[in-house]
Amino acid sequence: MAHIQILGTGGTIASRGLPGKGAVAADSTAVLLQGMSQPHTVSSTDVLTTGSYRLGLGDLRTVAGFVQKSLAHPEVDGVVVTHGTDTMEETAFLLDLVHASDKSVVLTGAQQTADSPAPDGPRNLELAVQAAASAELRGSGALIAFSGVVRCARGARKTHTTAASPFAGGTEVAHLVGTELVATARPLARRPLPVPPPAFDAIRVEVVTAYPGATTELFDFAVASGAGAVVLAGTGVGNAGPGFAESVRAATAGGCHVILGTRAPWGPVVPTYGNGGGIDLVAAGAIPSGDLNPFQARILAALLLSLGTPAEDFAEAFSYYC
Repeated sequence: MAHIQILGTGGTIASRGLPGKGAVAADSTAVLLQGMSQPHTVSSTDVLTTGSYRLGLGDLRTVAGFVQKSLAHPEVDGVVVTHGTDTMEETAFLLDLVHASDKSVVLTGAQQTADSPAPDGPRNLELAVQAAASAELRGSGALIAFSGVVRCARGARKTHTTAASPFAGGTEVAHLVGTELVATARPLARRPLPVPPPAFDAIRVEVVTAYPGATTELFDFAVASGAGAVVLAGTGVGNAGPGFAESVRAATAGGCHVILGTRAPWGPVVPTYGNGGGIDLVAAGAIPSGDLNPFQARILAALLLSLGTPAEDFAEAFSYYC
């Protein structure tokens, strides 16, 4: 029998409808645990009680701090974080980047509110506790457990707004067969980064998307207004239209890092085209994001900036973790 620490942050799993106000996060983790059937012992702490669409980088740092303290406790065998699905992929990836323990940290949530006729939160929470307690999943880093499937944080993303199983991507590390959790894979481990310092809260990394007819005005404004980095979510394998190569060159010359991602839901950035495409963008100083989607790339860039990564080492460090 394992002992699992549950950290609550709000989200749909903790939300109830209010007349005229829509659903609002309200339930404590103690309420979430009522009636949950588990062979393991659990303790709970409420870190936040809010929708994940309202989170800032400071909130993510707060969650990371609670996770680190929980993992360090000798009586804790694993950690579960209940979280809104909207931005779970960002928080999960930050937790994975700084994960330095063999113990698992598992994020979960719900697509149906706690007061809906068929809430899915209780069974997702039971799955998450089961995954956090699993000896076979130790050393897997940060994970997302949802609708019978456990996947690694890196590469995971919410791909459907309302489906019962809204996440895809990443590596599936386990799934339920009946009531048994069967481990299927182990993610590649990378050297953990330090937990984000207070400077993380105010770091600005903006995401700008390429599309037919896009001008560089939003990109240029992000740079001019003080962004430490800009993620350019390009088309296809990493391309952008007229003027972007010149703007990227100016941005990097001025000390703003540029990450070249893709707006495509799956697949790596592979600089291939000239005439302003990925080849020219990288030649101008952009750093390819590899397999990372723009929003996880943003978290990595923000963490590296907050840690004071020297400008001359930033590209190498980013490439290692992407």
